[in-house]
Formats: sequence, C-alpha cells, structure tokens
Amino acid sequence: MVDAALVWGATIVYAVIMIYLGYLGWKKTKSGEDYLLAGKNVKSWIIGLSYGSTFISTSAIVGFGGYAAVYGMGIIWLAALNILVGVLVAFVFFGKRVRQIGQRLKCQTFPELLGKSYNSEFIRWFVALVILIGMPLYAAAVLIGGAYFMSITIPGLAFSYALLIFAFITLAYVITGGLRAVMYTDALQGLLMIVGMIVILAITITTLGGVESANQQLTDLAPQIPQALRDQGMNGWTAFPSFLSENWFSVVATIILPVGIGVLAQPQLAVRFMTAKNAKTLNRAIPVGGIFLVLMTGFIFTIGAWSNVYFWNNFGQISFLAAGKDVNAIIPLYINTSMDQTIVVMFMLTLLAAAMSTLSSLFHVMGSSAGYDLWATVKKFSFIPQKWRGEETGKRSLRINRYATILMFIISLAIALAIQRSDGVIAIATAMFFGVCASAFLPLFVHTLFAKKPSKSAAQISLTVGTLVWFFWTLFVFTKDAVVFGLSKALFGTDSILSKPWSIIDPIVIALPMSTMALIIVYYLDRKSKTEITATPAK
Repeated sequence: MVDAALVWGATIVYAVIMIYLGYLGWKKTKSGEDYLLAGKNVKSWIIGLSYGSTFISTSAIVGFGGYAAVYGMGIIWLAALNILVGVLVAFVFFGKRVRQIGQRLKCQTFPELLGKSYNSEFIRWFVALVILIGMPLYAAAVLIGGAYFMSITIPGLAFSYALLIFAFITLAYVITGGLRAVMYTDALQGLLMIVGMIVILAITITTLGGVESANQQLTDLAPQIPQALRDQGMNGWTAFPSFLSENWFSVVATIILPVGIGVLAQPQLAVRFMTAKNAKTLNRAIPVGGIFLVLMTGFIFTIGAWSNVYFWNNFGQISFLAAGKDVNAIIPLYINTSMDQTIVVMFMLTLLAAAMSTLSSLFHVMGSSAGYDLWATVKKFSFIPQKWRGEETGKRSLRINRYATILMFIISLAIALAIQRSDGVIAIATAMFFGVCASAFLPLFVHTLFAKKPSKSAAQISLTVGTLVWFFWTLFVFTKDAVVFGLSKALFGTDSILSKPWSIIDPIVIALPMSTMALIIVYYLDRKSKTEITATPAK
C-alpha cells in the first residue's frame, strides 16, 4: 500500500507548480491573440517539449501501453511512425508552411488557417464543428486515463473525485494563462515524463534480467495466447499478426494507421507551429520533439509487452487476465505491483503530466474553435443582438474564449463520467479522433500547403466527404466503434450493417482514400475556384 501522506504531498506540490506556471502565463496574456498563440515568440525547446507532451497523453501510456500488452511488440511500428511522420514530416514539411501561412493570413487557429486559405467561411465553421464533435471524446479518454491511476494509487480516493481534482487543476491554468500557460506547463510536464519513463524502463529491464532475457521470455509465452486472439490471427507477442487477419486489422488499421498518419492533421499540434518566431525555431525544436517521442512511445510500448513476462512469472497469468480483462488497468496494475512506492508516486505524476499536457491543449483548442471560429459565423445570424456582432478584440475576445473553454470542459467531463468503465475506451477514443482528423482534414490541409493553385470546391467536397463517410462507417459498419454508440443496433437491430471483412475495417481505411479521391477528381474538374490564394508560403 502506497503511503497516503507521500502521495498527497507530491500531488499538492505538483498542483502548486502547475498553478504557478499558469499564473506566469496569465501575467503575459492580455489579449485574444496572446491567449490563442502565446505571442508568437515561444522558444524552440518549449515548442519541442510542448509538441511531444501534447501528442503523448495517457492514451499512449495507459491506453496504447495496455494494447501493447495484449497485441505485442507489433505496436512498436506506431512509435516508428510517430518519429518519421509526427516529427520529421510534420516539422520539416508542414510546420514551416503552417507558420508562414498563419503569419501571412494573420490566423490564430487551425480552422481559421484552413478557412482563410480558401476564403471559405464554410470550411472554417465546418472544421470547427468537427473539432467540437470529435475532440470532447478524446478529452474524456485523457481524463479517464489520468483519473484511473490516481484512484488506484491514492488510498480512499474514488474515481469520480480523482477525475474532478485533476480536471479542475488543468482548467484553472488554461483559462487564466491561455496557450502560453499551456506550453509552459507542457515543458515541465515533458521533462517529468522523460525522467519517469527512463526510471521505469530501467527497473523493468533489471527485474526481467536484461533486454535479451525479457524478449526471449516474451517469445516463449506464445503458447499462452488466448484462443480467441489466436483465432483472430495473433502469432505471439514478438511476432506480427497474420496478414489481413482480424488481429492484423486491430493492430495496423485501428491503432497504427489512424494515430501514425492522423498526427499530421491534429489541430492542437498544428497550432504549435504558429507560435514559432521563425523557421529556425522550428528546426531547433525537431531533435527535442524527436527524442521525447522515442523515449515515451518506444519505452511504454516495450514495457507494456514485457509486462506479460512479469505477470506470468509472478502470478501465472498474462497481463490481460491478471488485469481482469481490462486493457486500461494493465499498466497501472503493473506499476503498482512491481515498483517501490516512491516510483509508483513518480509514475502517477508522470501520468498526470501526460494527461494534463494533452488535456490543456485540447481544452484550449475546443475553446478557441467554439469562442473564436464558430462564434465568428454564428454572430452573423439575425437573431444575435447587434451589440454582440462587432469584431472581438482585446479583453472581450479573451473573455469569450475563456467562457467557451469552460463550456467545452463541462461537456468533456460529462462524457468522461458517462463512459469511464468502457473496456479499452482510452486507446479506442484516441484512435477515433486521430482517424476523423486524418479523414476530414488531411487531404485539404496538404492541398492548402503544397498546391500552387488550390481549389476551394475540391477542398469543400473533400472535407464533407471525409467527414460524412468516417461518421457513417463508425456508427453503422465498424463493429468495434458501432457497439459503443449503439445507433446501428437501435435502428437496424445489428451492430454492423455489413458482414466481415467490412465490419472489421477501420473507418480511416475507407474515409481517407475517399476524401482524397474526391479532392483529386473535383480539382481536375474545377475550372472556376482555382486561384493563386495566399496559402502559398512566403519565401
């Protein structure tokens, strides 16, 4: 049992530091632009750590760590994609163009960037709407991951109270200090995550007798694969699933592809590029972000898979069974049973750091999408009083964004309380949001950044097709997601309106190619709305 005084003492110190950093951000946040883009002069190392810690949340540590325990080392490919796509491609090819376009068009948010690039209010409010529909589920998953470990670690702390405690701490520094406070706290949280993960991996390696011994023991556990997973094509924790099997689709199409590719179209990550003073700042941020992602994703996926060896050696069960068939419980259970109480507390703070760094960014993006982007369209309607239709500047803009952030916080918290015990919800909800962002935003985002004469019509059609197809496939075809929502069951009496293999194919596999094809076809048919828009980056 972890000493309660030690846990509460560490938690209080951590909370005070977070609030103090929020105060520092508040002192420098005097306008809507400060709140949204942190003054556009953030240091490179802060950008790198903020980008990495925003990307890596409890979804990666608890959710995907648990999935690595179930499906094995194959998920390491996601870590490789995170480095290649999430850092190198994102910073080198996307980041500089995003920063240049954002400065040229005076953009402060991801929806505004896409909307102004095409001179399309439709694109701006549609993108904001997709964010406001999809991101609360992702935020809820991050909330659950952080609160889950808190409730297990702190004696007598109920899950609902743990959820409220760390959610309100996060909200406090987001609404006061805006993006500057978010990035300040991200940097500290990122450093804490690095130290915590290195320590835990080192202890795991020592406990299992070294890297080679751990891998060999994990390979030798292949006969213990549950029959259900074996029937789905699983070959072992150190072997990749059989090609195109149900297990292969679970690992590749449901986890690796949506998160590995979807990172390029994440609004909360794209806005980091817009805070840089110049291109050199982004270049200097690359090694920081890259090293961070290697340490976090590569380490936790390895620890998750190796946890099977620990549980088998000490309890005679693989991780999934030892955790009561709860994927979300595997990593917390492993840490609590295998580590000294000081390390357990360190890991709890690591998880809180991971959760808060991502959650603060999500709250910030949802608040800006509602209070800045969507409001820009809504306030034009005739039923809105004339006194509210003016241009938001200074303190008024700041106030509206803060109110919107609080509203989205309440919605996310309500969803977290509603879905808290759903099996595997952390990783599933994360993959869903990354998938819808890739399907809806990625083709037109690439078109914005790299086409010499982008087509407004092609962008609008692609956005619409990608979004609608993704939601249709999620709600009515892909069984794993359709079961969660229950709409297909309610309307048609079945979890999926299509049989296998369609029912096991992730929505991104269908929606992303369709949105891409829609953009290409309309682009070549369109002869009116192509233009040398200001999306072309400045030299």
